[in-house]
Amino acid sequence: MIIDAHCHAGPGDGLSGPWNTRAPLRDHLRRAARAGISRTVLFAALHTDYAQANREVARLVTARPDLFYGFAFVHARRDAGRIDEMVGRAVRDWGFCGIKLHGHDAQATREVAEAARRYSVPLLWDVVGQVELAGLLASEYPRVNLIVPHLGSFADDWRAHQATIDLMVRLPNVHTDSSGVKRFDYLVQLVRRVGPERLLFGSDGPWLHPGLELAKIRALGLPAQAEAAVLGGNFLRLTAGARRPTERKREAVA
Repeated sequence: MIIDAHCHAGPGDGLSGPWNTRAPLRDHLRRAARAGISRTVLFAALHTDYAQANREVARLVTARPDLFYGFAFVHARRDAGRIDEMVGRAVRDWGFCGIKLHGHDAQATREVAEAARRYSVPLLWDVVGQVELAGLLASEYPRVNLIVPHLGSFADDWRAHQATIDLMVRLPNVHTDSSGVKRFDYLVQLVRRVGPERLLFGSDGPWLHPGLELAKIRALGLPAQAEAAVLGGNFLRLTAGARRPTERKREAVA
């Protein structure tokens, strides 16, 4: 089973770029199906009210638990004081299995890390190149599984890619995903130095083509068992503490 571990969904409430305007899924899911992708992890587009945005994602996830997993998006500063409540509701009522945080909004805080630890969910934190911050959190919270997407930088910063690999060599609770990584040799270096066990396949859909992003994993030429881990097994292991059986009824989204 191939799982795309990084995809946005739903409306944003800004107009400064696709990332906070709208994340439509129709074409993305058609492309994913053609590429053989079985399931997709959804979280909101950038938004000024993540409680509202998470509800929109929850409607998608609870309607199709056979197709989607959900991550709760939080703003570390604006949602301060209610992050535990937001994550708790998402995990308990909607079956979400992770937290999403973006450094463009605000970088991580102890409150975010404590919520990840309490609910046994991974934290997918786009550090926007500030990889050293990920090192601080991962060192302070060794039981929190941290996913640093884009190998540390969507902006094609090779220094961040290198720093992320070096960090993963030192800290076993740091993971990454392949979404948007253009400098392929850093993925090769990652597998050589760290192994495939902490790399997740992700597309950063719907704005990047899932088939093209999947081709990068295929091009690594991994043994079948290692490729299967990157394409889904690693995600399932990281989220095992929070995922619920699809047949269990979830609370209606309101």
